[in-house]
Amino acid sequence: MPKGLSIHIGINEIDESRYGTKGELKNPENDALTMRDLARANGFDTLATLLTKDATSEKVASALKAAAARLTAGDLLLLTYAGHGSQVPDKNGDEPDRRDETWVLYDRQFIDDELYAALASFAEDVRVLLLSDSCHSGTVSRDVSHFLDDAELVRAFDTSEPSEVRARIRALPQDAQFRNYQRDQELYDEIQRQVPALDLQDIRADVLLISGCQDNQTSSDGVGPNGLFTEVLLKTWKNGAFRGSYSTLHRQVVESMPFYQTPNMLQTGKRSQEFASQAPFSI
Repeated sequence: MPKGLSIHIGINEIDESRYGTKGELKNPENDALTMRDLARANGFDTLATLLTKDATSEKVASALKAAAARLTAGDLLLLTYAGHGSQVPDKNGDEPDRRDETWVLYDRQFIDDELYAALASFAEDVRVLLLSDSCHSGTVSRDVSHFLDDAELVRAFDTSEPSEVRARIRALPQDAQFRNYQRDQELYDEIQRQVPALDLQDIRADVLLISGCQDNQTSSDGVGPNGLFTEVLLKTWKNGAFRGSYSTLHRQVVESMPFYQTPNMLQTGKRSQEFASQAPFSI
């Protein structure tokens, strides 16, 4: 009988001493707790719920390592992330745009190379469902002024108005991104030097990502208790009344989103059509 484990990460603010900003958001912790409740209702055992100050690089890496040690072929990991996304320069040549995508964890950025290396440690045919409600591509962080005018930039990053704070986008402001890389460049470069052999090897697990937006878009923090992507996903899921596959779920979520935020779906590793065709959150 296959088993299901879940890991949930939600970061409302980041360590100001590391980033030069708190990067405050309102809803990522709610997203993590909501997805944890959904997972538990569908038979998953929660391995870790990492909120804000607990969402450190060490704890995220440790949770992924623990999941890899427990899951075997046919098992399912539900991994959810809600928070800022950003980029660092690619130093090992695995990114066509020369920028590595990151999750902005509380203490430092978690580079996609690290995530790929962690996924490569999972046993063959383990299924991994990754939901990322963030601007995790980094492209928007670099070119955000191409998409938002001055008023929108203020709303997105600098406002203290409660109703507008909830509408902030989940991309680390460019100046904070630059300061953080300047401060910790040696650390990020060393991480990439340590993992190139791992992140380029074949991932034996079957990984399905549904993310909050496309590379050239932002993810909204939302105006309700959840991020916009998470909110629409939950409404589409209808507390379990949804009938269809992951592919259908993704399509219906996209249809309910505004034109400026289009969730993405992609597979890596085994890339089996069987996984994409399964009933969502079904162990």
